Amino acid sequence: MGYIRRDLAHACGLMNLLGEHDVTLDAKGRLLLPAALKKQLGDGALKQGFVINRDVFRPCLVLYPLPEWERIGQMLRRLNRFMEKNMEFIRRFTSGATPLALDGNGRLLLPYALVSDPKLGKDIKLLGLGDRIEIWSTDKYATMRRERVDLTALAEEVMGSLGNDEQQ
Repeated sequence: MGYIRRDLAHACGLMNLLGEHDVTLDAKGRLLLPAALKKQLGDGALKQGFVINRDVFRPCLVLYPLPEWERIGQMLRRLNRFMEKNMEFIRRFTSGATPLALDGNGRLLLPYALVSDPKLGKDIKLLGLGDRIEIWSTDKYATMRRERVDLTALAEEVMGSLGNDEQQ
């Protein structure tokens, strides 16, 4: 029953990837996808594959299950390509995007150009962020976590207006 429910949720685009996972890149730049993430992804998403790309805001990579990347592609296709800013964003956002598939041992071979850009190193942190997985160097992730952020103010600003329609 759980597999059917999870596959239905994935088919409807309701993926909810969670957790922090420590992994190690091998000498060839491969990482073993943790069993917990594989379970959350489900067989369908694992078979469809992924797209990996640089993050827009931080020095990390983002691993998108293929259905999520396709959803983003649909948004990009709605942008007017005769506007220079739109084309510049599309160009910069999609440069480096690379399709990936799990090998027979459940590993992903990360493209060297992308791995060297944020200088990932050997020790990696994978973060499940709902519909995607961020890939951080362990050191850079620790530095980001130490940054001072007023989470109370941020939560109020970002999430404070959500749900008001239901209360009225």
